[in-house]
Amino acid sequence: MPGPGLQPEVAEAVCGFPRVRVGGERVAVRAGILGTGAYVPEQVLTNFDLERRMDTSDEWIRTRTGIRERRIAREDQAASDLAHPAAEEALRVAGIGPADLDGILVATTTPDHVFPSTAALLQRKLGAWNAWAFDMSAACSGFIYGLAVAASFVESGRARHVLVVGAEVLSRITDWEDRTTAVLFGDGAGAAVVGPVAEGGFLSFVLGADGGGADLLVLPAGGSRLPASRRTVEERQHFLKMNGREVFKFAVRIMAEASEEALRRAGLTKDDLDLLVPHQANYRIIDAAQERFQLPSGKVVVNLDRYGNMSAASTPVALHEAYRAGRLSPGNVVLLVAFGGGLTWAATVLRWSVPSPLGTGEFETATLARGKAEP
Repeated sequence: MPGPGLQPEVAEAVCGFPRVRVGGERVAVRAGILGTGAYVPEQVLTNFDLERRMDTSDEWIRTRTGIRERRIAREDQAASDLAHPAAEEALRVAGIGPADLDGILVATTTPDHVFPSTAALLQRKLGAWNAWAFDMSAACSGFIYGLAVAASFVESGRARHVLVVGAEVLSRITDWEDRTTAVLFGDGAGAAVVGPVAEGGFLSFVLGADGGGADLLVLPAGGSRLPASRRTVEERQHFLKMNGREVFKFAVRIMAEASEEALRRAGLTKDDLDLLVPHQANYRIIDAAQERFQLPSGKVVVNLDRYGNMSAASTPVALHEAYRAGRLSPGNVVLLVAFGGGLTWAATVLRWSVPSPLGTGEFETATLARGKAEP
C-alpha cells in the first residue's frame, strides 16, 4: 500500500519500483518521510539519582546542559530491542508492513555486536525478509546520514520503502565515574520510513565530516586499533571520552553553518521554517541555533530535558514527538540538523507529508509500553 501522500493512481511499477506520474508523464521520484516511530526505555534516571552516585547536583547539570533526566535500558535490552518497537510504529504510521520494506538502515554507535549488523537483527525481529540491511556509523549525525542514503535509493528507483532507525544504548559505554560525560547521555530509538511522495519530501541534504577532530569524541578500545584486553578494561578505555569544550565550540558553529547551507540548497530562508528539529545534545547549543534563526520557542523541538543526548536516536525521537503532539501538518517546512563524533554533521530540509494525529498524546503510552528483549 502506498504511504501518505502517494495514491495508487500516481504510481507505476518499473522493474518493481515506483515512478511518480504527473499529467500522464513519468517524472523523477521525490522521496519523503511516510511515517515515524519512537521508543524510550521505562527506567528513568534523574539528576537527583546521579547526585547519589557521583559528585554532582541537579542544579549543576541543569544549568550547564538543560537535562533533568534520561532513560536507561534494562540489562536484557540491546540496540535492536529498542529499535524494534520504534520501527513497528513507523511502519504502522506509514501504512505498510514488514514485507513492503526493500531496505533497513540502522544508525548506531552501540550495536548489539560488532557483527552481524543490528540492521540484520532488526530485519529478523520484524520478519522483513525482502529487505537488505546494514548499519551506519556517523555518531549523532547518523540518522540524517541514513535519511540521505534512503532517499537516494528511493529517488534512483532502487527501492520503494526504506526503514531508517537511530538506536542507542549509550548507558553501556558511559563512564559512571566521570561526571563530565555521565550526566549527558540516555538510551532510546527513533525510526522513519522513507518512500515516494507525490508532494513535499526532501528538498536538500548537507553531509560533512572532519577527521581532524576524531580524537575529540571517541570510544578508544574495542576495535582493531586497540583490541579489548585486561589492560584496556582496567584503564576504562571502553567508555566514551570527550573534549567537551572543543566539541561545544564546533557544535555551535557547525549547527548554524549546516542549517544555513541546507536552507540555501532548498531555495528557502529561515522565514520559511515551520519547525526546527536540532540534535538534542545541550540546551545552550540549541539556544544558540534558535537565536541565530530568530525562531520562537514554538518552532523549535526540545526534549533534551527528559531524555538527554541519545546520539543517533536523538533527532528521530524529537521528530516523532513533534508529530505525535500535532506540531506537524502536510506542507510544513522542517529542518533537521545534527553533529557528532567523527567529527560529522548533517542537515536536511523537507516538506512534511504525514497527516497530523492531532496531538492524541499517544507517544508516551505507545513508546513506554513496549521494548521487551527478543531473540
